[in-house]
Amino acid sequence: MTDLSRAVWRKSSRSNGGGACVEVADNLPGVVAVRDSKDPSGPALTFSPEAWRDFVCGVTAGDLSPS
Repeated sequence: MTDLSRAVWRKSSRSNGGGACVEVADNLPGVVAVRDSKDPSGPALTFSPEAWRDFVCGVTAGDLSPS
């Protein structure tokens, strides 16, 4: 299990204060963590920086848009 006690969480600038947001912490060595902003003490998903980069690139390119 990854220690997230030093994670610095940030929310997307596109969240507009809405309740359906995720927060990302990318300040930890070797890991990017993602959590539900409505449940900050709840579980977080962790990814390698490479996997997170591939995910973000896929979303940006439109390859992962919902059907």
